[in-house]
Amino acid sequence: MYDALIVGAGPAGSYLASRLATWGHSVLVFEQHRSIGKATCCTGIVGKECLDAFPIGKRAVVREARSAKFFAPSGECLNLAKETTQAYIVDRMAFDAELARSAQMQGAEYLLGSQVRSITTTKDLARLEVKRNGRIMDFEGKTAVIASGFRSKLTQGIGLGKNRDFVMGAQAEVEAKEIDEVEVYFGSHTAPGFFAWLVPTSQGRALAGLLSRHHTGSYLRSFLNDLANQGKIASPDVTISYGGIPLRPLPRTSRERVIVVGDAAGQVKPTTGGGIYYGLLCAQIAADTLHQALGSNEFSAKALGGYEKKWRRKLSRELRIGRSARWLFEKLDDRQIEHLFRTARSKRIPELLLSSIDFPFDSHGRVILRGARYLGLRGAISLLWLLVRRR
Repeated sequence: MYDALIVGAGPAGSYLASRLATWGHSVLVFEQHRSIGKATCCTGIVGKECLDAFPIGKRAVVREARSAKFFAPSGECLNLAKETTQAYIVDRMAFDAELARSAQMQGAEYLLGSQVRSITTTKDLARLEVKRNGRIMDFEGKTAVIASGFRSKLTQGIGLGKNRDFVMGAQAEVEAKEIDEVEVYFGSHTAPGFFAWLVPTSQGRALAGLLSRHHTGSYLRSFLNDLANQGKIASPDVTISYGGIPLRPLPRTSRERVIVVGDAAGQVKPTTGGGIYYGLLCAQIAADTLHQALGSNEFSAKALGGYEKKWRRKLSRELRIGRSARWLFEKLDDRQIEHLFRTARSKRIPELLLSSIDFPFDSHGRVILRGARYLGLRGAISLLWLLVRRR
């Protein structure tokens, strides 16, 4: 009988395991893949705020980011740059492995190549049915945590539903030429309603990818061809990896003896699809909640419901503003995006945002509201007029 059975060895699952193990709780982590971090489809960009709060993953940093280029559909470029580091680019496989290694050093156990097929609960325990090495095995614990990523069927199996608002991501590692800063691309021919990226990693290598609600692979192939024609990458003939990204949290993320955290809970930035920072923040709250529950031997829905209240209170404003901005941006066509670029340039909005002492890389709500304030009433009315007259 373990204190906590955790499904998924991503950042949220491993950080939660590390925290609980540090307090002396017995923890067993299940990972369906045979190596940690193997199945990620992620750029690995995390804000300075994230690694300052969770420095455990700093060994996985491969590059610092102080600037980024944003390209409009026409190719017009806005450059945002600061003298100080704003974000880090991490090797996601190494990042996940570092968090898992830390948890193991604290005493957490890991079972790789273990697929959790179902979770059931009784008044006394949580039971997991696990397929490992061709055998079906049962494991029992006082609590269970679902941290197994987007579209986990486990949440449906215990009555917490599934996330129906999502986007698909596609990404490939490419050989890049003289790319030394993050590049972000917008436009209906590139990534309709979302964006594409080219992110430098190690010397001569980069990650190219995009988000789209449909035909994600086709859009990425076209984007790779464009980059190759511009001479930015050596070849478009690369292997593509895919992954789903939730854009809205589950209606409920806890019940008796069970908590859901990270991408499985939909704790993701609606603007960019980034989930590392939010996942770690919520894993921290989940660990505190489970530590208290294990101390009092109280695992009711009400007892674990404190986790739900705390993480929503912490992130609800950011998520609400982000979803509104996402809804608006998906309705823009290329002409309207060009208008935003021209307005931002004429009003010097990038410079105004970057000159703010507390420019928040991970708090998109504040950036969005501040940018809207700089846009002004006339600019906002102009944008709304464009939306109303959209063809």
